[in-house]
Amino acid sequence: MPAELIDGRAIAKKVRADVAGRAKSLAERGIRPGLAVVLVGDDPASAIYVSAKGKATEEAGMYSLTIRLDADTLQEELLDRVDALNADPRIHGILVQMPLPKQIDPDTVIRRIDPAKDVDGFHPVNVGKMLIGERDGFIPCTPAGIQVLLHESGVKTPGKNCVVIGRSNIVGKPMAALMIQDNDKANCTVTVCHRHTADLKAQTKAADILIVAAGRPRIVTGDMVKPGAVVIDVGTNRVADPKAKNGTKVQGDVDFESVSKVASKITPVPGGVGPMTIAMLMANTVRAAEMTLR
Repeated sequence: MPAELIDGRAIAKKVRADVAGRAKSLAERGIRPGLAVVLVGDDPASAIYVSAKGKATEEAGMYSLTIRLDADTLQEELLDRVDALNADPRIHGILVQMPLPKQIDPDTVIRRIDPAKDVDGFHPVNVGKMLIGERDGFIPCTPAGIQVLLHESGVKTPGKNCVVIGRSNIVGKPMAALMIQDNDKANCTVTVCHRHTADLKAQTKAADILIVAAGRPRIVTGDMVKPGAVVIDVGTNRVADPKAKNGTKVQGDVDFESVSKVASKITPVPGGVGPMTIAMLMANTVRAAEMTLR
């Protein structure tokens, strides 16, 4: 039987409805959750993503602020902007869109954001809290969204073998850290694969849950997947497609056609993980606002 599709759009809609309800409750107490997004330069993909974040924020009844800076902006100027947002009581979440121009060090910028407003979950304080299992920080949006996808799709994770392909600070590493935690949405035995993994197929064939965040189109094919496995495709690769209007299409890291014949559940691209990333950003922002009441 073909794999069941994990509908990221539908699950993200539920998350965003919950966020909107919480934002309304906060508004009744005089607090409007605020998200500031800073975009440096004119990267088209980043601009589209920033616009989508702003729209989602407003739809949830939250305050949205987008700051656009020129590509030649100096690092100190950007840091000054971050400092101002840290001090602004209207802003509960700060996101500096990556990638940044070459004259700006992203780690320096991330470390400058107040951890209490780091709704991307990239500040070392929040990374450390996630690693040791504390829940008063923020978890990176894509891994957090994947956990929600698995839970909402009825996937039981305790005792399962979870293989993560990719070791980025944005997805791979935090995903592994989350799935090894001692709770009912995790408790997996986790393997992380990367470009130096000697026999990738041997690792993926052992996975009950396979999470692919390699950034390489169709790196996983059907013969690499254990029958009945749950497959989460994080990839969003732009590849040539002469049939498409603009000559390109979005392709996941998984060969959907072959893998969907083997897996029990699978996320599509688009419509799987992507919608969850923005939904979890909204969830982190409203939680940041709720934390100001404590």
